[in-house]
Amino acid sequence: MNIAVVGTGYVGLVTGTCFAETGNKVICVDIDEKKVERMKNGEIPIFEPGLDVLFERNTRQGRLSFTTKLDEAIEDAQIIFLALPTPPGEDGSADLSYILGVADKLSFLIKDYKVIVDKSTVPVGTSEKVHNILAKHLDEELFDVVSNPEFLREGVAVDDFMKPDRVVIGTSSSRARDVMKQLYEPFVRQGNPILFMDERSAEMTKYAANSYLATRITFMNEIANLCEKLEANVDMVRIGMGSDSRIGKRFLFPGVGFGGSCFPKDVQALMRTATESEYDFQILDAVLKVNTEQRRLLAKKIKTHFQDDLQGKTIAIWGLAFKPNTDDIREAPAMYIIDELLEAGAKIKAYDPEAMENVQKIYGDKIQFMDDQYEALIGADALAIVTEWTVFRTPSFKVMRELLKEPLVFDGRNLYDLERMQEQGFHYLSIGRNPVSVATSSKPA
Repeated sequence: MNIAVVGTGYVGLVTGTCFAETGNKVICVDIDEKKVERMKNGEIPIFEPGLDVLFERNTRQGRLSFTTKLDEAIEDAQIIFLALPTPPGEDGSADLSYILGVADKLSFLIKDYKVIVDKSTVPVGTSEKVHNILAKHLDEELFDVVSNPEFLREGVAVDDFMKPDRVVIGTSSSRARDVMKQLYEPFVRQGNPILFMDERSAEMTKYAANSYLATRITFMNEIANLCEKLEANVDMVRIGMGSDSRIGKRFLFPGVGFGGSCFPKDVQALMRTATESEYDFQILDAVLKVNTEQRRLLAKKIKTHFQDDLQGKTIAIWGLAFKPNTDDIREAPAMYIIDELLEAGAKIKAYDPEAMENVQKIYGDKIQFMDDQYEALIGADALAIVTEWTVFRTPSFKVMRELLKEPLVFDGRNLYDLERMQEQGFHYLSIGRNPVSVATSSKPA
């Protein structure tokens, strides 16, 4: 099939590349001329494991190309994917201006039948808005609008796309249904379903799924905070809960709150939709409030340990991205922690395998960016672990002790065993577990 993907952000580039990998001819279009030129030269503008191999192969073999010209991209396309930003407005609602703006342009360009696919995460009713804009200048026989939400997890997005748990397609058109079924059949050969439903239900499915996962994370963070007060171990509680087949093991790990481009935005958008529908979605309101506090929890622990006196203190931070295996720092807990520590007078030495360039664009020389994780520890008064990169899981504790002013670690991801940290001589504070105290620590917990 011939496919056009409008927008080469995270979703658009992964979508276009993976469709090309199954033999489709894909043209990705973006208004950013410099970005398009970089991609034409073989440079990927995002970090996503495994994407580089598919990108290189499909551009080299001519199945994946890039342009800034919308008319050129859609001319021969049977399917047009809209993978455009839907950033939250001040009231939490999704900004649809990019999607509706492109829909308006398409209404003047389409000459033969096309399936227009909303791939972006959009509020319920968006497909109707797109349809109405197209219908202003087009015969309705020339297009169908489909909702096809993405369920990609950054860091494993290629696997998620190539081997999806399910494909959700919202359409009331049998013609569009046949086209979309043909497109996705190569991805579900192992038996996972293509779920056809109406457009509104498909749009709601994405928001419901992300909001539920955000709620699970938030619930476990609340449990972890209570465990600390009751001297229980949230690791044991998590295992006990996850062994229940009705609950399952995933998304039960406590930490410093959720971030990224999806969960915060989607929860806010669903909250706004509920408000507009005059429904009081109390659970999601609580989720947002708890997550706001949780993202600052590690900074609070650090300030408490140093008796609210961080002037002249240097804090090393391991991990800046909102999760491992990505360079995405949108709504990353690390940003909130850094802001609080800087405001309190601390100096920051940070290391992240992929996200430092993005963070430097925000902070400039306000914080130090180090070449490796151990360099960040030199002369630091404490270490704060914010992102659970694999490289942080089995460090040299001997080197850590030698480089830190004192063996003091604040772990926002519970990477290390409590007994191990006791044996290694660390003062160790984590999430939802008893603190480890050792005689070598010069400060009280």
